[in-house]
Amino acid sequence: MKYYNLKENDEQVSFAQAVKQGLGKNQGLFFPTAIPKFDNIEELLALPLVERSVKIMQPFVGEDLNTSQLTDIITDAFNFPALLQPISPERAVLELFHGPTLAFKDFGARFMAKCLQVFIAKDTKASGKTKPLTILTATSGDTGAAVAHAFHGIDNIRVVIMYPKGKISLLQEKMFTTLGGNIETLAIDGDFDDCQTLVKQSFDDKELANIIGLNSANSINISRLIAQVCYYFEAVAQLSRVKSDLSNIVFSIPSGNFGNLTAGLFAKAMGLPIKRFIAATNMNDTVPRYLETGQWTVNKTVATISNAMDVSNPNNWPRVEHMLKSGIVDQGCVSSVSIDEEQTQSAIIQLSKLGYITEPHAAIAYKALQYSAEEGEFGIFLGTAHPAKFKEVVESILGQPISLPKELAACVGEPILSEDLSANFSDLRSYLLSRSTRTVA
Repeated sequence: MKYYNLKENDEQVSFAQAVKQGLGKNQGLFFPTAIPKFDNIEELLALPLVERSVKIMQPFVGEDLNTSQLTDIITDAFNFPALLQPISPERAVLELFHGPTLAFKDFGARFMAKCLQVFIAKDTKASGKTKPLTILTATSGDTGAAVAHAFHGIDNIRVVIMYPKGKISLLQEKMFTTLGGNIETLAIDGDFDDCQTLVKQSFDDKELANIIGLNSANSINISRLIAQVCYYFEAVAQLSRVKSDLSNIVFSIPSGNFGNLTAGLFAKAMGLPIKRFIAATNMNDTVPRYLETGQWTVNKTVATISNAMDVSNPNNWPRVEHMLKSGIVDQGCVSSVSIDEEQTQSAIIQLSKLGYITEPHAAIAYKALQYSAEEGEFGIFLGTAHPAKFKEVVESILGQPISLPKELAACVGEPILSEDLSANFSDLRSYLLSRSTRTVA
C-alpha cells in the first residue's frame, strides 16, 4: 500500500518511508491510498489480540513487513492488555494504561519503535552504512513517556522530546525526563501548541532535517495511528462476549491532538460496528466550535487539569476532516463536546461513587457520554492514563490517597535532566545542530 500527502497529493511513499519521514512536503500528513474493508468481522473478533492485530495491520504495511516480521513486532509491542471494564449496564471504560508508561500512547510508540528498528536494519544492510535518525516530538504529557521508553537505548536513534514547561504533572514529567542516554528533553517556555509549531518548523527546514535525519513520533506519524486501530477492535471483541447486539456502540474519546479519534474512524471504515463517536475536549474547544459554526478559529491554549488535552490546533484534524468530507465515513458519525473544569471534577466524583477511580481525561469522556448518549446506546469511554499519573489532582478532588504503581515509584526520586529552551525556532535549531554529532547509544 502507498501513502499520499494530504496537502501534496502527488507525493506518494511506501509505509516504511512514511514511518521514517513522518511528515510530507508542506507539513502534509500521510494517508493510505485505500483503507481495507473486512467482511469477516465476527471471525476477527474471535481471535486473540496479537493474531487479530496482525490481520488488521498487514494490508497497511504492504511489502515492507512480511507476516513473520509483523507478528514479531506486534507480539513485542502489545505485551500488555487493553481491558474493558463495566461501569454500569450501559457504560464501560476501555483501560489503555496497562503498558510500561501507564498511558494509551504505549501502543503506538512501541509499534513505531519496533518498525523503525527493522527499517534501519534493512537500510544498513542495503547501503553498508548506518544513517542515524533524530526523533523530534512534542508532548502534552503522555506521548513523551511512551516515546522515551519505546526508543530508550536503541542504537542510532536520538530522541528529543519537547514539552511545555510547568504545564504537565510532575509524575508525567518524571517518567520521561529522568532516563538520559539517547533521550534528550527540553522544557519549552510556552504551551503545547508552541512545541508542535517547533516540530513543524524543523521539518520545513530541509537542511536541518537532512543533517540530523529528522523524524517525528507524534501522532502525525502514520504508524502510531495504525497501531491504535487495534484496541478499538479489542474493545468490541471483549464486548461481544457479553453482549449480542453490537449495533449501538458509541465511543467517547478524550481528544487533544485527535489521533485517537482518527484511529477510531479507521476502525469504523474497516467494518468495525461502531455507530458513532463523541470527541470530548476540555476548554480548548476549537473542534466543538468548528463543528457547530463551520469556522476554524484557534484561541490561545488554556491550561487545565486535563493537561494532555491542552491543544488548540490539533495536528490530526486534517485526517479526520478528510475522512468525513470524502465519504470514507459518515459525516454524521462525529460530534464533539467541550467539558469545563467543574464538570470534569464532578465526573471524577461520580465515577468514584460508582466504585471506579479515574483521572481528568477519562472523566471528560465519561461526562461527554452523559450529555450526548442517546437511549439504547452502549457507551464506551477511553481510559487513556492511569489515575496515579495525576495523583495530586485526583487526591485533592476525592480527598483520598492514591498509591503509586511500580512504574511511577521507580522514577519519582530520580533527578529531572531537562534543559530549558525558549519557543524560538532559531534556539531549537542551534540546540539540535550542536548535538547532532554526538554518539547515539
